[in-house]
Amino acid sequence: MTSRTPLARPRPGRARRPGGPPRATRPRTLRLALPGRPALSVRWDPRTAAVCAALLLAAAAAGVWTLATGDFRIPVPDVLRVLAGDGDPAATYIVEELRLPRLLTALLAGAALGLSGALFQSVARNPLGSPDVIGFTVGSATGALVALLVLGAEAASVAAGSVAGCAVTSAAVYLLAWRRGAAAFRLVLVGIGVSALLSSANAYLIAKASFTDAQSAQVWLTGSLNGRGWQHVTTMAAALAVLAPAALLLGRPLRMLEMGEDTASALGVRTERAKAGALLTGVGLTALATAVAGPVPFVALVAPQVARRLTRSPGPGLLPSAVLGALVLAVSDITAQRMLAPTQLPVGVLTGVVGGCYLVWVLARQWRAGQG
Repeated sequence: MTSRTPLARPRPGRARRPGGPPRATRPRTLRLALPGRPALSVRWDPRTAAVCAALLLAAAAAGVWTLATGDFRIPVPDVLRVLAGDGDPAATYIVEELRLPRLLTALLAGAALGLSGALFQSVARNPLGSPDVIGFTVGSATGALVALLVLGAEAASVAAGSVAGCAVTSAAVYLLAWRRGAAAFRLVLVGIGVSALLSSANAYLIAKASFTDAQSAQVWLTGSLNGRGWQHVTTMAAALAVLAPAALLLGRPLRMLEMGEDTASALGVRTERAKAGALLTGVGLTALATAVAGPVPFVALVAPQVARRLTRSPGPGLLPSAVLGALVLAVSDITAQRMLAPTQLPVGVLTGVVGGCYLVWVLARQWRAGQG
């Protein structure tokens, strides 16, 4: 007579993937009932909401730190009084005219870059499908350099040249990758080739310019937030007010597209229209962020990937990517200002270091996984 060992009952709790992290929490549905109107259902994920709240608190803390530190230190209570409209004249001038516009520009431009990176990576279904890898940021810089060094344009025309350069580059990449549809891998490969060509063109434009123009253009090409004022804040706020809702509306079709174009089409998604809408929205966000802050590297690449790891939720993760991009650029800017004070580094130097370290970590992790 053989004895049978009773099967162990599974422990209650969160299920785990084989060899992987715990599954993400289930999305919940919030029903909003208004008198005389049909109920509105909104799906939300508790972990994503908690991650976004934590990132917003971190961005607020980084912002207060930015406003309080510098050559003229201002106590945090005085900073809060200035923001409430009750500060002394000296602190009010320093905070509102010198530090606050730069901080808000960093937050808004970082949010735009993080959001555009999430859109492009979702369309390409590739972590390398960010605008600074597939050439859109470089094309935006080319347009700005042509306006600045060839046409001798003013600041407003440089912004227009940046937008035009990004639009032309994105159209060229999309058309070159088109073959009965713009396949994801072709977008990335064509974008990398176009980026290399435009980088050479940018180097040629700087080499042919005068020393003064070349020096200022090179600082801008690195990515810098020096001297940013309220006009830059207004530009980025208006851009996000128009483009961010359009990007969020694309969240559902992009989530379907990540399951494959055939599956998305079977579920009623117009795939080419969804991809074109995501590309147009991402191009607008990238172009305006580049026009305001220069071609800041790696923010659009790193923010969506880190946001996905934090939230562990499917889909493009647009809102967490935007908040994380804002945090990364704001913290990088204050670190660039204070690390070697009184010398201030361009913010692109710090984001390049952060992005390079992230890429090394990802490649080393993939190599170890392949060896295992």
